Amino acid sequence: MRLPSLVLTALVSALPVSGFAAERLNHTISVLESGGAAFGIFSGDRSPSNARRLARSDLDYVFIDMEHGPYDAESLQQFLFAMTDKAAIAKTGSLTMNTTPIVRLPINGREMNQALVKQVLDLGVYGVMFPMINNREQAEFAIASARFPQARGAADFAPAGLRGRAPGNAVWYWGTSYSDYLAKADVWPLDPAGEILAVIQIESPEAVANVEEIITTPGVGAIFIGPSDLSANMGLPASDPEVEAAIQTVLKSCITHNIACGITTNARNVEERTRQGFRFVTVGGDGGITPGTADALAKGRKAAGR
Repeated sequence: MRLPSLVLTALVSALPVSGFAAERLNHTISVLESGGAAFGIFSGDRSPSNARRLARSDLDYVFIDMEHGPYDAESLQQFLFAMTDKAAIAKTGSLTMNTTPIVRLPINGREMNQALVKQVLDLGVYGVMFPMINNREQAEFAIASARFPQARGAADFAPAGLRGRAPGNAVWYWGTSYSDYLAKADVWPLDPAGEILAVIQIESPEAVANVEEIITTPGVGAIFIGPSDLSANMGLPASDPEVEAAIQTVLKSCITHNIACGITTNARNVEERTRQGFRFVTVGGDGGITPGTADALAKGRKAAGR
């Protein structure tokens, strides 16, 4: 008997986690945790067809851009469900998505709004990118907004979680039990078993000057340099040596503290950036897996030994 798709989805979600491979749900964290380099794109196209293409691509993650694209929770939820590949789940016996969905929020360090963080996490995304973080206080607030309150006396109590508990959609999307979701929905590597990646963007001279205190904030999973905004905020063209020096300052600090550092790349410079030590790079933007994106991805993977 052929079952309706909604019934199949319910059955998949109802299966016990123990029935699947004992591996991380967040593929990108797995790559970074092993010391590898992760490759992704920025995307503002939330169509189901784009979601399907990205879900079966060789990309490790997709930044769903709600900073420069509209903040629309409804279209985000539709995009996330369109990324669900039931055939892959049936074939591999794993709930881990091939391409990790991460949302870049519209708010930045000067205007943090924890409600938006809570909303996208409650829909089931596996990571949040926080733009324009300039100091440790802003970084701590970003991390706190992505965490549930921790048990009294927990070793990883700080930054104290601010996220309210109503993750019904996320529990359904992850395919876990409610209690298992609460246990896994924490920021990595502060919680070694956490499945949420908090990505902090450094895009200003102030942030570069404060890079050490930002990077050492507990819960920061990756740093991403915004070269366009960084150069604009420095009042210099992107090609100016002073901009590259600032980029290298951030990269050096990331390498010292074993935090993955990201930056935008293309087919012309992805190999060089990967060899420099960048382990969390984008290789394209809107348009899905274009020939240029595919070329950059292949070159980056080769340079990273993947």
